[in-house]
Amino acid sequence: MSLESIKYSTGNLEILDQLLLPVQSKYVAVKGVEDGWKVINKMQVRGAPAIAIVGCLSLAVEIYPETFDSKKSLRQEIEGKLNYLVSARPTAVNMKIAADELMALANNLSKNDEISVDEMKQKFLQSTEDMLQKDIADNMMIGTNGANAILADVTGDGPIRLLTHCNTGSLATAGYGTALGVVRKVHELKRLEHIYCTETRPYNQGARLTAYELVHDKLPATLVLDSMVAALLRSRNIAAVVVGADRVAANGDTANKIGTYQIAVIARHHNVPFYIAAPLTSIDLTIASGDHIIIEKRPDREMTHVGEHRIAAPGIGCWNPAFDVTPAELITGIITEKGVFKPAELCDRVKEIIASTNT
Repeated sequence: MSLESIKYSTGNLEILDQLLLPVQSKYVAVKGVEDGWKVINKMQVRGAPAIAIVGCLSLAVEIYPETFDSKKSLRQEIEGKLNYLVSARPTAVNMKIAADELMALANNLSKNDEISVDEMKQKFLQSTEDMLQKDIADNMMIGTNGANAILADVTGDGPIRLLTHCNTGSLATAGYGTALGVVRKVHELKRLEHIYCTETRPYNQGARLTAYELVHDKLPATLVLDSMVAALLRSRNIAAVVVGADRVAANGDTANKIGTYQIAVIARHHNVPFYIAAPLTSIDLTIASGDHIIIEKRPDREMTHVGEHRIAAPGIGCWNPAFDVTPAELITGIITEKGVFKPAELCDRVKEIIASTNT
């Protein structure tokens, strides 16, 4: 069984504190929106799908015990708190999309004269709770679609080697994972010879979190330093690179954890397919290209210290973007729960899916 990063029951929410992993496994109670904002901003919870789920559920646990005298006051409460949650980490689009969808629901419910304020509250709570199970189901479809696409390009039916970057598994989602879900599916099909994961400096999500998941699941895995990727692709016959995404622009440009772009460049040089695995909620059709994606800047201390120990010379300046943008032309395919799309066809295909869902 994969790890559980989010524990939820009606009115109660806990998250696995990822700042303490892999040394300590401790769950932290999230009692409302303020707690939700803090655990997202401090990266106690991270990963674009998990950020959206925890953000929305933090609102659910806050309003669950409250009584509202009118639908207008409930709608105003929802709007203000959702806007606040979106500000916790701006690059990942999933929280913004979830907030927009929940706000649209709140608006529609508030305008419906046949629905009472208590019914509006219950329907809103149910929508937030449904996000957990939907995310797991979507991730399992991403795993299936991605595994099939990667294995279709492999000669023969023998086991393959894969490379991933950062953390995209159960710790970054409600469960199973996106890019790591693809790896899990390849393993379930008995086609995984080995999975290599990068350390993912400076925050070490790969070394701390992905390695933790791989050991937990007993997958055949090896940790490599970020600076070893070129040597790895040259010498180890890697079948594909599969990574996640915090935001995908309409043209297929993709923002993901810093270091992704250089891996894509190296993969192209070595003719290794490079895949993005992400749910449709990570695709932002309002942004034409990656040039318009806001890139979060992180504190200098993440670079200058490991724990309490300083590793960089005092006084040195630091540049610490949390993400970089991989151009669409370097991406082989974008793996979603609805299929695997080439970047050039992504916008039209996603529009078709949205249109069919709304009819």
